[in-house]
Amino acid sequence: MEGRKKRVFASTISPTMVFLLLGFAVLVMLPMVSATRFMVGGRMGWNTNFNYTTWAKGKHFYNGDWLFFVYDRNQMNVLEVNKTDYETCNSDHPLHNWTTGAGRDVVPLNVTRHYYFISGKGFCFGGMKLAVHVENLPPPPKAAPERAAATFLSSKGQIFLMPIVFAIGAAWDSFIYLW
Repeated sequence: MEGRKKRVFASTISPTMVFLLLGFAVLVMLPMVSATRFMVGGRMGWNTNFNYTTWAKGKHFYNGDWLFFVYDRNQMNVLEVNKTDYETCNSDHPLHNWTTGAGRDVVPLNVTRHYYFISGKGFCFGGMKLAVHVENLPPPPKAAPERAAATFLSSKGQIFLMPIVFAIGAAWDSFIYLW
């Protein structure tokens, strides 16, 4: 009876399923890079009497990041303008009006360039303007060269050795149960 249970269980797992699970395990182990969502102004949000140049200073904005503007939807807005209109607080011809009416607007930074944002209705003169430079992510640092005597079982190698051993064992186990 016990042998039959194993056989019934093994017949429900296909080799395709095993390979999908192994592929998923490998993907989970890969390092992930994620975009950053910046809440403009931090806890102050998109508001008057706040220095957004100081807020943006020291922050790195990368391609794929997001700017999250939170403000009073009845009074303010978020306009993307060119550099000249940014410097003069001219909101007559915005490149893009990001205002959705909810007072919680998200701007994707998906092009490597300078972005200029202002709030119209005179609030730009009160400091509601933000300039950010978006750049590509820097390349990952190069790994230090390994010593000539280092083997596959070194401390770095163990990170990859254990999942490989597990994957081979799982594949072998499913192979045994299927045959």
